[in-house]
Amino acid sequence: MNNQNTYDVFLMPGMAANPKIFDFISLPKNFVIHYLEWEMPLKDESIEDYALKFSKKIKGNNLVLIGVSFGGILVQEISKIIKCSKVIIISSVKSNKELPLMMQIGKKTKAYKFFNVNWINDFESLALFVFGPIVRNRIELYRKYLSVRDENYLKWSIHQIVNWDQKNPLKDIIHIHGNIDLVFPSIYIKKAIFVSGGTHAMILRKASWLNKNLPIIISNN
Repeated sequence: MNNQNTYDVFLMPGMAANPKIFDFISLPKNFVIHYLEWEMPLKDESIEDYALKFSKKIKGNNLVLIGVSFGGILVQEISKIIKCSKVIIISSVKSNKELPLMMQIGKKTKAYKFFNVNWINDFESLALFVFGPIVRNRIELYRKYLSVRDENYLKWSIHQIVNWDQKNPLKDIIHIHGNIDLVFPSIYIKKAIFVSGGTHAMILRKASWLNKNLPIIISNN
């Protein structure tokens, strides 16, 4: 098979999530899928240093990085280090200007530092925070997807999201976003492929749309 027609696709889940969130993603055989998983960050580790560590795991032909939510922020940072064929973010943001107002206020007031993450032991609260209120009536169905619940990791993740220093979108980032995403509301998103009925959990709930369109988006020059 010609390497020009094959792609190594690296999938990065969102905050607290594991690769099971990609269970419903199925791509043609010429798209070789690799699953990335969160590692515990060092104390005060920057997102740039964390991305550098991850970049060493990524090798292959025609590299494609796909990140969901906070994972979308991470793959954008990785793309600053290694050359990629495509960088695709889903249910994420391209700059700190696309963060919701409460997060922008939280950055200015430093209020997020006082955010109590003891709810990591309360799965319902964690699921609502990560996926949004749309999952309220189906909490147990999402339990298997959220396994990264270390308190230091969660505090670090919230800090990195709120304080992300990306003022302008990187060139050629492909952004797929649900039009009813309540975690990163679409009113703050400047430019994206908007999916009708897509929520912050669209990687699960809109997998059929993604399976149909991702190969086209990746292959399109």
